[in-house]
Amino acid sequence: MVDDHPVFRIGMTALLDSLPGVSVVGQADGATAALALFAGGHATDVVLMDLDLGDGSGVDVTRELVRTRPGLGVLVVTMHEDEDAVVAAVRAGARGYLVKSAPPDAVERAIRAVAAGEMILSPAVAERALAYVLGGTRAARLPFPQLTQREREVLDLVAAGLDNVAVARRLGLSPKTVRNTVATVLAKLALRDRSAAIVAARAQGLGGGALDA
Repeated sequence: MVDDHPVFRIGMTALLDSLPGVSVVGQADGATAALALFAGGHATDVVLMDLDLGDGSGVDVTRELVRTRPGLGVLVVTMHEDEDAVVAAVRAGARGYLVKSAPPDAVERAIRAVAAGEMILSPAVAERALAYVLGGTRAARLPFPQLTQREREVLDLVAAGLDNVAVARRLGLSPKTVRNTVATVLAKLALRDRSAAIVAARAQGLGGGALDA
């Protein structure tokens, strides 16, 4: 199980260990820990993967784990329901996608399906993903699906050239909150500094028109 929230890991571990034939054999609290765990030849069939990890992206970790272990089943369990996050996870190699509000029976069903090599999406997620594939209401891809909406808003304004004080004023936040959010964005996108973030954001279409808003 890969999730940076200890309370969630404790609760999910208790649930999984209560299921017949299911046992939690390892836990990681972030991207670095997950990659280190599997670098040691860790034996497992299914990985429960959060998308928002404190030191990286669950999408990137999924891609790396599936690349090195093609038979591994990755089940994404996250708060995100937007179709862009689903598509990013599936493209990275995930076989399943659940939201954290899913009931215990849905979690069990998803784990067993992924272990059997099947693809499974929760009903609400599947509907949104299908709308995306069929060209529904969203025509453009959402940049950086691993970011939260607030983090994306901050990055958009940073890419437009605003400093932390200006971003804070625009969004009604404190400069400290903006500074912390920028640091989180850099970690999630594995970028070295603010300048690199601006370049990456503008390459994805962010930063345009924010100064005139």
